Amino acid sequence: MSRANLLWLQSGGCGGCSMSLLNAEHPDLLSTLDNAGINLLWHPSLSEQTGSEVQALLQAILADEIPLDLLCIEGSLLRGPAGTGRFHLLGGTGIAMIHWVEQLAAKARFTLAIGSCAAFGGISSAADNITDATGLQFEGELRGGLLGSDYRGGAGLPVINVAGCPTHPDWVTETLMSLVLDQPQRADFDDFHRPRLYADQLVHHGCTRNEYYEYKASAEQPGDLGCMMEHMGCLGTQAHADCNTRLWNGSGSCTRGGYACINCTAPEFEEPRHSFVETPKIAGIPVGLPTDMPKAWFVALASLSKAATPVRLRENARSEHLIYPPTLHKKNHK
Repeated sequence: MSRANLLWLQSGGCGGCSMSLLNAEHPDLLSTLDNAGINLLWHPSLSEQTGSEVQALLQAILADEIPLDLLCIEGSLLRGPAGTGRFHLLGGTGIAMIHWVEQLAAKARFTLAIGSCAAFGGISSAADNITDATGLQFEGELRGGLLGSDYRGGAGLPVINVAGCPTHPDWVTETLMSLVLDQPQRADFDDFHRPRLYADQLVHHGCTRNEYYEYKASAEQPGDLGCMMEHMGCLGTQAHADCNTRLWNGSGSCTRGGYACINCTAPEFEEPRHSFVETPKIAGIPVGLPTDMPKAWFVALASLSKAATPVRLRENARSEHLIYPPTLHKKNHK
């Protein structure tokens, strides 16, 4: 069986998705790619080739001398100034990265946006966006981006958005393996073109603070053990990702580390128009409710839950460490 060729390029971003990818475990990244029959043509941090060698590789792809199965782009695409793309030239070529990406995407069987910057514009597109940063096929929530809404790879799929800031290494490797070993269909991806293998879950699923959430026993300041939705800005009930069931580095997640989920797999997460650690409210009701829960239901359930909150949870929620453990109920042996 022929091996699938993978090319990885980095555009406007911090490189955090590559750093995360290096934490792939059981097995490691390179073993995973090799076992899946994926040949890594080039990665800016993992490959030895530089300069003229890389240029020769890219030209060979464009000349159809080397087939390109998987094109992975990390980082937002910088179109400025004035649409020239000259804010980011591929080193040694004098050619804007956006032009390289456009040409290579036309040759790729599958094109993947790795991370929310490449998918939607991400951090680089925030505020005044003086670099005119965008995603590959989305500009925030709007379809379009660098390649346009009509773009399809050689296999007939639009850009696959492995969104996250950064992405979980398994989201990347499992998506790559699925593309190579299975026959992916458009139905395998959600409306934002994110792989449903992780986007059909919520960060809320598996959260260790769920008992506090059920009783609306809320944290009031950083470090508290309670649910961070009501006051601390947590968007775990809305964020499409499996962070609390597919742990990072085998043991962690944002909420397990005491940090509110900021919904980094979603377009435009970078500009919530309020502090990331603040829950905006209207008439005392959080604006960011679970997407499938009517506000009236939430108000009614919250009132009932708070009335029934055990003292243990109420006190522990406002503490940095466990004060009251669950009560031990002894059986009556009479």
